[in-house]
Amino acid sequence: MRLFADYHTHTINSHGKGTIRENVEEAIRKGLKEIAISDHGPGHLTYGVKKGVLKRMRKEIDELNKEYDNIDILLGVEANLIGCNGKIDISEDEIELVDKFLLGFHNGAMPGSIRDGFQLYLKNYLSNLSFLKFMRNKCRERNTDAMICAIEKYKVDIITHPGAKIDIDTKRLAMAAGKRGTALEINSSHGNLTLEYAKIAVKENVDFVISSDAHVPSNVGNFALGIKIAEEAGIPLSRIINAEKE
Repeated sequence: MRLFADYHTHTINSHGKGTIRENVEEAIRKGLKEIAISDHGPGHLTYGVKKGVLKRMRKEIDELNKEYDNIDILLGVEANLIGCNGKIDISEDEIELVDKFLLGFHNGAMPGSIRDGFQLYLKNYLSNLSFLKFMRNKCRERNTDAMICAIEKYKVDIITHPGAKIDIDTKRLAMAAGKRGTALEINSSHGNLTLEYAKIAVKENVDFVISSDAHVPSNVGNFALGIKIAEEAGIPLSRIINAEKE
């Protein structure tokens, strides 16, 4: 299996350590044909892109595409799910700026409301405590409902690291994502989808993407863990959107 694109990389514009150019040049060294710069949405309290930065990134990427003719450079964003009703932290205008729309859940994002903070953040945290484990199934269903609401409201290209921050019902999410043309990410940094979840998801009509989730330029294109999970789960090459035969 050969992967020709890395659609989930971060830069100094959010949680990364390198510039857009440094990520691009590393992608070229790794022989990639495409790279997306997918920094955190503005709702992330610590690492989110600041107001107006996506527009500046759009301009910079357009200029870099003129400079480099051996790779396609895409503007992405890793938006945050912040509400039980599928609310996210970027606007329709910001979505229009990007080439790849990624969506995930992060504990560092500002909840959409007090109720969302209680239901999606506090309850999930409490359910991890051993004496409150009876809450886990309910939280799992609520988390899944929220993500499905989001992908039904928006044309999401990729759900990032499903199950990494909050648990989800993989079967239900995979079914919904398949209907919407949304790929499930196998994240080579987090290891999510886990092998267990990937084996569940592959039984549904859904596509996958393997990403580095690089936070430093040297990790761009590092797919080893994701490839291992995909191969052990028996995911066909034809269902991995950034894969081709060697």
